[in-house]
Amino acid sequence: MTKFIFVTGGVVSSLGKGIASASIGRLLESRGLKVTIAKFDPYLNVDPGTMSPYQHGEVFVLDDGGETDLDLGHYERFLTARLTRNNSVSSGKIYNSVISKERRGDYLGKTVQVVPHITNEIKESILAISKEQKVDVCIIEVGGTIGDIESLPFLEAVRQFRYDMGKENAINIHVTLVPYIDASGEMKTKPTQKTVAELRGIGIQPDVILCRSEFPMPEDIKAKISLFCNVEPDAVYDAVDAASIYEVPLLFKAQGLDDFLVRKLHLKASPHAQLDKWSHFVRQVYHPKKELEIAIAGKYVELHDAYKSIIESFIHAGVANATKVKLRWVDSEEVEKKGAAKLLKGVSGILVPGGFGDRGIEGKIQVIKYAREKKIPFFGICLGMQCAVIEFARHVMKLPKANSGEFNPNTPDEVISMMADQLNIKSLGGTMRLGTYPCKVEKNSKAYQAYKQALIHERHRHRYEFNNAYRERAKAAGLKLSGVSPDGKLVEMVELPNHPWFVGVQFHPELKSRPLAPHPLFREFVKAAVKYGAKPIMKKK
Repeated sequence: MTKFIFVTGGVVSSLGKGIASASIGRLLESRGLKVTIAKFDPYLNVDPGTMSPYQHGEVFVLDDGGETDLDLGHYERFLTARLTRNNSVSSGKIYNSVISKERRGDYLGKTVQVVPHITNEIKESILAISKEQKVDVCIIEVGGTIGDIESLPFLEAVRQFRYDMGKENAINIHVTLVPYIDASGEMKTKPTQKTVAELRGIGIQPDVILCRSEFPMPEDIKAKISLFCNVEPDAVYDAVDAASIYEVPLLFKAQGLDDFLVRKLHLKASPHAQLDKWSHFVRQVYHPKKELEIAIAGKYVELHDAYKSIIESFIHAGVANATKVKLRWVDSEEVEKKGAAKLLKGVSGILVPGGFGDRGIEGKIQVIKYAREKKIPFFGICLGMQCAVIEFARHVMKLPKANSGEFNPNTPDEVISMMADQLNIKSLGGTMRLGTYPCKVEKNSKAYQAYKQALIHERHRHRYEFNNAYRERAKAAGLKLSGVSPDGKLVEMVELPNHPWFVGVQFHPELKSRPLAPHPLFREFVKAAVKYGAKPIMKKK
């Protein structure tokens, strides 16, 4: 029987429920258990696919094409589980399903209400995940903060679900804040007491309290939280700020959180967590031998969460190359004003990420031209690849007005055009080319040197593609089409053979990079950047 762990948060948002959930999942998986995690979010969008990155960070795309919250990225990076669109549930998705059923007459004329119809739909979504994925433990992270009006239906569903399943099969972990008041030199438990009281008022008694804090809590503080929050003394744990998110499972393990959960849920698990490889990875994060700087030239650089998976991919690739990768955030609109040379001076690599719309595009094209001419290792992802094709067409193929149909529908040389199956689509949500697709890799290419295989599978999220009418002219001018769809119709990867490392890909490789399995293209890009200009890290005496 699947056991369930519900993770809620209180006091303030952004306490790291997603990292805590992923870390708990990693711990339980290291004990030989099969684990999955889902995110239940209270917003009314059906999914984050139509949201600006400024609203919700990056959209993390799954193998089945599900457009999900960035926390799903953390889940997949920490676990071996491959998640599906069912692992991401929003209020919009729930209400959309209930209203569709009402329109079909499924409720046989009954008045449709939040209780029981919305809460039943939420509970059915929880059960569907466990049945589909046949796991030992299903972790459900409930988005938002206790006290938010919009999350009440989810919390009521959790209350009912825990009662239905029994306390030995479904527990609650509450993530809260224990602030340190510097002026008085004290940790304060009152915010935690208040949020737990509010949670209990909803009908949910937490079984575990994870206390986010700057410093480890003294035993008397833990005892106070235990007393006033009505939890066992050994059910209060530190969630101390860590320099690397990948250290969090180790911090939880050191406190025995996995032992408590195994005991509480009567799980048949291995006696000890197998975290040797994970521990080795974390040591390498903290002790690199070299360092370098790579520029990310994008349009959402004010909010780093818009590129969360790219940031994490550089950590993974950096460890693989024993190198600390520092990131320089370059606003592509600023490049249009100040020029690429001024903003990119001293970097050892340049990445142009994905995005939508024409804002900052000319800046990205300037950045790519600078990387091509100065022979600086370059990596273009999705829109970054499309911009690389535009730059090549303008300055090498001698088509000065070349552009994408997305930015200029009247361009005489539309080297990037809308995919044929997208032309008649009007609805925006969930209609792009989404999810995993195969790609054939040419053996005489940098891509093949990275992957070491001729057929790969990568995740996509786009509407536009390389215009096949320009294939032969591009190849004649020196652009290698190093990856194409198996039917040969879509260009998926481009390269410049006469450049140290210049690769553009239509897909999103960052979505598949993992701590213990860095993505091959990120690994090789960083390796090229190391060769271009890494510096040894001098150890302090």
